[in-house]
Amino acid sequence: MSDHTPGTTGPEEAPEPSGPTERVGTSAQAASAKAPPEPGDGIPEPPRTPKYAQQQGRRQPPPSHWQPRRPQEPVLTRLRPAAPAPIRGATLCCVLVTALLSALLLGDGLGPNLLIVAVPASLGAFYAARAAGRRLRPWTACWAVGGLALLAVPALRDAGWPVFLAVLSAIALGSLALHGSRSWLGVFLGSLGLFSSIADGLAWGGRGVHARVADSRGRLGVILRSGGVAIVLLVVFGALFASADAAFADVLGDLMPDASMKDSPWRVLLFVTGLIGALAAAYVAAAPVRWDGITIRPGKARGRVEWALPLIVLNLLFAGFIAIQLTVLLGGYDKVMAETSLSHAQYARQGFWQLLWATLLTLLVIALALRWAPRGREGDRTLVRSVLGVLCLLTLTVVASALRRMDLYVDEYGLTRLRISVAAVELWLGVVIVLILVAGVFGARLLPRAVAVSAAVAVLTFGLVSPDGLIAEQNVQRYRDDLSIDISYLRGLSADAVPALNTLPEPLRSCALMDIEQSLRSDDASWYATDLGEARARDILRKKPISSDPVQSCMASRTGGNDGETGVDQYDPYDPY
Repeated sequence: MSDHTPGTTGPEEAPEPSGPTERVGTSAQAASAKAPPEPGDGIPEPPRTPKYAQQQGRRQPPPSHWQPRRPQEPVLTRLRPAAPAPIRGATLCCVLVTALLSALLLGDGLGPNLLIVAVPASLGAFYAARAAGRRLRPWTACWAVGGLALLAVPALRDAGWPVFLAVLSAIALGSLALHGSRSWLGVFLGSLGLFSSIADGLAWGGRGVHARVADSRGRLGVILRSGGVAIVLLVVFGALFASADAAFADVLGDLMPDASMKDSPWRVLLFVTGLIGALAAAYVAAAPVRWDGITIRPGKARGRVEWALPLIVLNLLFAGFIAIQLTVLLGGYDKVMAETSLSHAQYARQGFWQLLWATLLTLLVIALALRWAPRGREGDRTLVRSVLGVLCLLTLTVVASALRRMDLYVDEYGLTRLRISVAAVELWLGVVIVLILVAGVFGARLLPRAVAVSAAVAVLTFGLVSPDGLIAEQNVQRYRDDLSIDISYLRGLSADAVPALNTLPEPLRSCALMDIEQSLRSDDASWYATDLGEARARDILRKKPISSDPVQSCMASRTGGNDGETGVDQYDPYDPY
């Protein structure tokens, strides 16, 4: 979909005023403006007006606070184009199918069903955009494909936390695909703008349904009667065939959603949610809000010394810190440990969180520095690129130091959900800094969208690599190396960890898999709500069941290493998981 509908060119700048308007004086003022008559002409000289009276005459009266102000036009009204044409039949059918699939498929959990529901919703938005005259553009296709790819994470992974991030990111990319924003503020608001069109989408859909009901009259009755007869035939003959053949009954039972009466309120809520979401997406596709029309003026440009001096001092501080880090990495680690009396893990934990905050604050400093950067001459632009480029390079070294500290900490105490999450965030911040460096060389026109793409790729990669599986693999490898493992923590992982935990020796294997096996046994979801990780875990546990005596299996639930450590840092306040 294009970024602009036909006939619209986006927000235009108001024309500059040609100059101050000239006042038309009275005849007396015009006469007084002429040269005074020469003395002796016999013409009496007009009385002179005091100076303070002349100033008061030219002064405009102050505005009265009691006068009614002109109502300002709402922001969305200025940014949104004209109301779209009435909703068409293809879009309306896609919206209805989305609502029905939401009610039938989403009530049993998340899996491939979320991707199935997203397909008709996307088609409805496509038909609405085509009816409005919008064309498919490369960036629109990028956002749309990325959003659908993120919805593959619930179909592949059982862990809830990467699935939650993937679903939120998919909604944000879908909203960007519908709006087509470019600027920083436009990309941010465009990713959330779908929610601003919920009320307009409902009103638009209601008007379209009312118009179609009024136009169709007899045709609507024919459609309803035909649909009712088709449903009756499917139910009657489907029941007969199911009772005649057990295999067909099993296949039909697996394919048909389980819609019981006790779940009716929940499924009605899912129907309404799917209807609202599909209508909002179609309405935005037909009449997108031009969030790029909201502009932020650049700050007042500062002088070179005033702008560059604080940043140069910050660069020197970064350089001194990095010099110490290089000394530690190149052989001074034992000396630092002796002076600070810290263990390897304590030294790593002490600095990682500070370095993470330092990276975030550096990005804020760069944003503020660009706002007030000197930009008058070519030398100013060279100064900005040089100072901020050095700061970005030094920050990349800080990112590498933070990741190295986390690696030391994981080697000492194992991998957890929190540790892998913050390490992934730190790694993504490093990618953002690299993009800023590239923008400083080739231009920053694509930087907002590039950062959004990097965030979506990071969330997709995080979900596809299966973080729970990586946690289990790393802890199992630590057990093989030094016989240190925390079974009580591993028991709380999702079904994605079953392949790695299955390689543990008994009785540790049965104790680690006991809770997962019980949850899989009690949760018999349909095919559309079963992800690949859960299906693979069921297959593994079916081929090799856990021990029949879980109490005996869990007697060795915590196995210490050679030095008596349990594998858990009891002094770590950043590990609630």
